Amino acid sequence: MSKPLAVVVGIGPGNGEALARRFSKAGYQLALLSRSTDLSSKLAAELGDARAIACDAGDPASVERAFEEVRTLGTVETLLYNAGSGAWGSVEDITPQEFENNWRVNALGTLTSAQQVVGPMKAAGKGNIVLIGATASRRGAAGTAAFAPAKAAQRSLAESMAKHLGPAGIHVALIIIDGVVDLPRTRKRMPDKPSDFFVKPDAVAETAFQLTRQDRSAWSFEVEARPFGEKW
Repeated sequence: MSKPLAVVVGIGPGNGEALARRFSKAGYQLALLSRSTDLSSKLAAELGDARAIACDAGDPASVERAFEEVRTLGTVETLLYNAGSGAWGSVEDITPQEFENNWRVNALGTLTSAQQVVGPMKAAGKGNIVLIGATASRRGAAGTAAFAPAKAAQRSLAESMAKHLGPAGIHVALIIIDGVVDLPRTRKRMPDKPSDFFVKPDAVAETAFQLTRQDRSAWSFEVEARPFGEKW
């Protein structure tokens, strides 16, 4: 019996890598999509039944080419969209290009990636699409004039997808990250913060995995992931 196929779009040293490891542990074959394959190639070699594929999530043509290769591996059961772009600044600081780039990776990439898998999922009568979101999708802080609108667009798209695709057996879910992800660079930037201040990527990956195991009579759409000490 062949392994189920999961695609992770956006492989980095945090949530992307953790998602790949969790689904590999659960017996999935993996397609690891990222703009650079430096990390994803090493990760694919370590995990075994995985393939690293170059993909610029903000470029529809690149997404289409990447999924042509994905389809040679089989039918995608689970799409995990972790690609994200954040340019920080107020409405006076950000450039139009930064605004567009944020939207392309966070919102347009979600759309084009989902469009590549929806047809076969509908034919199979099942599937999972799990997106990694952010609390910026709910509020526009002064310094998130590019990031917040992009994440808000992603969240609205996800909700529309969930309502449209649910009757076809496709579970669309959004994980809202409310906190600072535990990464070497964030630890370096915040050396005074204790370990339990940070959002652990392995814990986010476990949440994503459990979402794909929910009974369709009790599906979750939006799940928040935040450390217990985070103010909200």
